[in-house]
Amino acid sequence: MKEKDLDRWVEKYRKAWESNDPKDIAALWTEDAAWYRRPDEAPVTGREAIIAAWLEVSDAPGETTFEYEVLGFGDGVGFVRGWTTYLTNPPGEFSNLWVIRLEKDRAFEFTEWWMEKPR
Repeated sequence: MKEKDLDRWVEKYRKAWESNDPKDIAALWTEDAAWYRRPDEAPVTGREAIIAAWLEVSDAPGETTFEYEVLGFGDGVGFVRGWTTYLTNPPGEFSNLWVIRLEKDRAFEFTEWWMEKPR
């Protein structure tokens, strides 16, 4: 895996985030993937469970903007810093840190940290 593979995965993630299409979401994960929505909670495990959990908390298309930078990548593990702005009422800004373990073009483990910017 190379940094460009991680960039492609993040772009696919953003496409799935905007579409909420189960096919787009499924394309991100291995069959037995683990998604840690918070590092201190048990993961959602398995592609089908991840799709269901994603759709339970999905954002509407056009509700957010997102920027990111790859902080590092090696041995199949990527580190991404992101900035999410919710355009809803009230608006909100979040900082994100993602640790993504890739197998080919799919994640088998994804852990995210996020915190809201004080207003």
